[in-house]
Amino acid sequence: MVPESRPAGVKVLAFDVFGTVVDWRGSVAREMLALCNTRQLSVDAEAFADAWRNGYAPAMDKVRTGQLPWMKIDQLHRLILDEIIAQFGLEDLSEQDRQHLNASWHRLSPWPDSVSGLTRLKRNFIITTLSNGNFSLLTNMAKNAGLPWDCVISAELFKHYKPDPETYLGLAALLDVKPEEVMLVASHPSDLRAARAQGLKTAYVTRPLEMGAGSKMPDVQPGEFDWVVSDFNDLADRITA
Repeated sequence: MVPESRPAGVKVLAFDVFGTVVDWRGSVAREMLALCNTRQLSVDAEAFADAWRNGYAPAMDKVRTGQLPWMKIDQLHRLILDEIIAQFGLEDLSEQDRQHLNASWHRLSPWPDSVSGLTRLKRNFIITTLSNGNFSLLTNMAKNAGLPWDCVISAELFKHYKPDPETYLGLAALLDVKPEEVMLVASHPSDLRAARAQGLKTAYVTRPLEMGAGSKMPDVQPGEFDWVVSDFNDLADRITA
């Protein structure tokens, strides 16, 4: 396919990770189901994954507003896990099982197009993460999933979580580029809107299965973002030679 046009001046593609690059819901549910099978437990694995993820934004907001000191995502995930254990009747889970389950976020599986699409995009752009996930989590995930990043950039480096401006501007500063030379690729409109407010270009990638089959897609206005694509290979078709 002939590309529509290379985004003017863009040198770096920065990717949100959870939901955009990897299937957190399906992956965590599979880990929970495997643990249930091993320990002879009965748990709605998808509901468990949803409950865990639902605690993510409120926990980060407590850090962002100073209600909690800086904590990396592994620590916040563990706080949330310990809060929802009773909800699912899992009080008897051993510390070893809890640690293994918490590390499931390091082992999330990529969407089918992620590795091939990223590999194609890497030929023309610097590709990096811009994720709230901590540095070790993102590094382990990349190794496990075969994600071909040029570098791994985490909110942990800035001690700020997205959507704080320090994350978007900090990435540009680390890579010695202007904000307008960075394009954020994400499946979450709120992340893209925050990046756009700091001068970054934006590409919205639809991930209709992130919250499960039949879930409602986010509301996006026509023309709101620079690019709207169905997956990473679609993005590569449209912006690379």
